[in-house]
Amino acid sequence: MKKGKLGVQMMMVKGKVEELGVYETMRKINELGYHAVEVSQIPMTEENVSELKRASKDFDIKIAALSAGLEPMAPGAPGETLTNNFEKIVSDCKTLDCSFVRIGMLPVNVMGDKEKIMEFIEKAEKMANRLAEHGIELYYHNHHIEFAKYDGEYLLDIMKNSTSKLGFELDVHWIYRGGENPVEFIKKYENRISLLHLKDYRIGQMDLSGVDLKDRAKFGEIFTNVIEFAEVGEGSLDMKAIIEAGLESGAQYFLVEQDQQYGRDPFDCLKTSADNLRKLGYEDWF
Repeated sequence: MKKGKLGVQMMMVKGKVEELGVYETMRKINELGYHAVEVSQIPMTEENVSELKRASKDFDIKIAALSAGLEPMAPGAPGETLTNNFEKIVSDCKTLDCSFVRIGMLPVNVMGDKEKIMEFIEKAEKMANRLAEHGIELYYHNHHIEFAKYDGEYLLDIMKNSTSKLGFELDVHWIYRGGENPVEFIKKYENRISLLHLKDYRIGQMDLSGVDLKDRAKFGEIFTNVIEFAEVGEGSLDMKAIIEAGLESGAQYFLVEQDQQYGRDPFDCLKTSADNLRKLGYEDWF
């Protein structure tokens, strides 16, 4: 029976890495039962790469994907990019036995400009071909802004239809926030996805304590920003149907992510998600 691999998007635990270090953070991920990670927002210093390798071996945790920008997030912004640090990123992939690199989002200076976005995607396609020469696949991760329409077509679909080598790491929360059914949308990307983000969608409780209810602007801000990132199984998305659609469409890694934890410890959130995924029947995917 075909199955995928459940893992953790490490952006969730970047604070734990700062507090405990890479190795002890990975130890805790292992104790929660996860045996795959996507490395994101963790500085890829020589020490951290070495500790990721050691923890991967000691705890049998697969490094599913690394994160890298194609180019800086904004002109002059810091951080490694595929354009400026290609050899270093390829070397890190080889060291960590990782065959996927993912671009987390569009650079802020191209957002909202279709012409600049398409120039970026053309560069990403070329980079995907360049990485393929080293046995590495390049993926692009969506948010909601890729569901803006140009001439009646979603930006994300335009991206897909204008490329062939570039893959797509679909994030089910952002698909839903973009106005689409994640199950049906995933099916459209069959054979273009190997990485899928499991992130639930929840309407939170409105907290109007201390708010002057005559302040319509403040009320409106709270009212319209009540959407939350939920632990898997704690929101409104049909996660079982989403996972099955992902599996049938070619996804290999199903990565738990929660952008905000609203005061909860991220390890507790990851445990809730893991417990719920086990209840859904995915015990042997860990």
